Amino acid sequence: MPPAPSPDPDPDAPEPTGSGSGSGSAGGNDGAPEPSQAPEPPWSGDEEEDSAAYLAELMAAAVAGEELTAGDIAGAGFGQDGTAHQMQPGPVLATLVHAATTDEKILATLSDDDLAGIIVAVRRIGSFAAWAELTAIREYATRPDPRRPAPAPDPAPDSSSRGRGLDSRDPNAAVAGLPGAPKVREFAADELAPDLHLSWQTAADQIVYACSVAARLPVTFAALRAGKIHPVHLRIAEDETAYLAEKFLAEADAKIAAAAQSKTWGELRYYAHRLVLKLDPDSALRRKKEARKDAHVRPFREVSGNAGMSAREMPPDEVLASWQHVDQRARDLRAAGVPGTLQELRVIAYLDLLQERDTRIAPPSPGQGTHPGTTGDTGESDDPGDTGDTGGPGGNGGPGGNGGPGGSGGGGSGRGPRNSPGGTGGGRRAGKSGPSLAAQVTLTIPWWTWQGTSDTPGEAGGFGPLDPETARDLTAAAARHPDTRWCYTALHPDGTAAAHACAPGPHPAGPPDPRTLTFNQVIRGPCDHAQAHRGYRPGRKLRHLITARNATCTAPGCGQPAARCDLDHTVPWHLGGLTCPCNIAPLCRRHHRCKQAQGWWLDQSEPGVLRWRTPAGRTHTTTPTEYPI
Repeated sequence: MPPAPSPDPDPDAPEPTGSGSGSGSAGGNDGAPEPSQAPEPPWSGDEEEDSAAYLAELMAAAVAGEELTAGDIAGAGFGQDGTAHQMQPGPVLATLVHAATTDEKILATLSDDDLAGIIVAVRRIGSFAAWAELTAIREYATRPDPRRPAPAPDPAPDSSSRGRGLDSRDPNAAVAGLPGAPKVREFAADELAPDLHLSWQTAADQIVYACSVAARLPVTFAALRAGKIHPVHLRIAEDETAYLAEKFLAEADAKIAAAAQSKTWGELRYYAHRLVLKLDPDSALRRKKEARKDAHVRPFREVSGNAGMSAREMPPDEVLASWQHVDQRARDLRAAGVPGTLQELRVIAYLDLLQERDTRIAPPSPGQGTHPGTTGDTGESDDPGDTGDTGGPGGNGGPGGNGGPGGSGGGGSGRGPRNSPGGTGGGRRAGKSGPSLAAQVTLTIPWWTWQGTSDTPGEAGGFGPLDPETARDLTAAAARHPDTRWCYTALHPDGTAAAHACAPGPHPAGPPDPRTLTFNQVIRGPCDHAQAHRGYRPGRKLRHLITARNATCTAPGCGQPAARCDLDHTVPWHLGGLTCPCNIAPLCRRHHRCKQAQGWWLDQSEPGVLRWRTPAGRTHTTTPTEYPI
């Protein structure tokens, strides 16, 4: 083990006798005595070469299996302006950081200066790791595939005003026009997504991002490799320059890369935004026009369990006019005597306008919930957390439309039927007041939760988990809609589907008792083909059994609801594949095409268990849906 530099003397220790110095005055802002000059490190001559040799000895000792000591780490120079402090990310720095951070005794003995240097070194290594991941992703996605050439992208826009592609469904089109003209393999995102534990859309976004920063911001990207900036700095640079004309890119890249090394994220965004506007004022208009193409309105689940609705990328004048309309309607409600603060009344006005109702002439019925945020003495009509268009059970494609694990009736290993959403209050009638939800989304709620005797959560397709009270509210709302249909799935103890039944006709009073229905078995394990159909298209009963068994697309990581998927023959029909539970599975349209691409292979070893193999030879298995029980 190489000798480490001697530690600094204790600053509180008395001056050694015979030093030739008198008693010095206290130094520093806190009155502590000035520390004596630190001893020289053990190396001599060219300090840089000797320190490099010292680190090489440490590296060799670590490779040989020797444990590094606190003195070794202190001597490596993690303190400000030390050798390790200035070292670029690489195996030597990673070895030193690993030795320091995996031994609590070493960490405890390091000075604050060295420890701060190690924290900074870890961040530099993280930046390098982010660069390496993006570089490898870009190589994987753009590597030529001899079996399937990259599809020709749409004609690229004028490179002088190129903006980031907004359609992540086509990464190849999104990178069209980049310097170097990269071409992305069509299903590269689907190959990477399972190993990265991402959806294919997120993997596609990563591919587009990796290609973009490497081609458009090479200087900033190199700074990430050197550990001089954080990955967020690179993300900010890419975002702010996305619509910058290509002729200004080199200048912006160099200036942003230099600025990022000394600025916080907020400071860099401000700097980059000002720089882009100065270099290319028209970029702001291009960004606005392109973003307008992505205008959308969507509902979403709040972390609290309530719901929200957002409208993005709308025309500013339309938004301001709409806001004034909501505000005026709220003031009209207050003038009409509807109780609540102005903030609460705006929420009621917003929902009134969207649902074409008027709270002023339709007062709330007794017992209806007050608006979230009220004190309970105000009588706003309708529960504003109704989640609006998150939908009611039913629909023409899923396992009936609703389902809910739980319960004890209806034929399934003691676990009752899926999908019995119900109204507020345990098992009470749905009633006529309140909003009604069109049967467009699958609601999943345990039977006993609907009855009010269980707290098992439910779920709304495309929305997320539902607490028991919300699940009952949505069930009641669904029951009020004439198009709602009720289906039930009994569960095995592991939460997978055991049997399925559908109730005919509407039931405005709420979901019917599942014990009055006839359940059909959901086949698992060996299949005797008793449920097979002779034709190509599965019948309604078989569709429901399959989509109850696999409630989403059966590709790895894909969450597309089965109601919006193709029911695919794993072994193609024209090659002798049966229309049977052991050979049918839901695949979204993209993964249906992916399965048919060259190099891909799919096998359904037993009903609902699908094994995918990618062109790279990597395998991934998906299994039947596990419902909450």
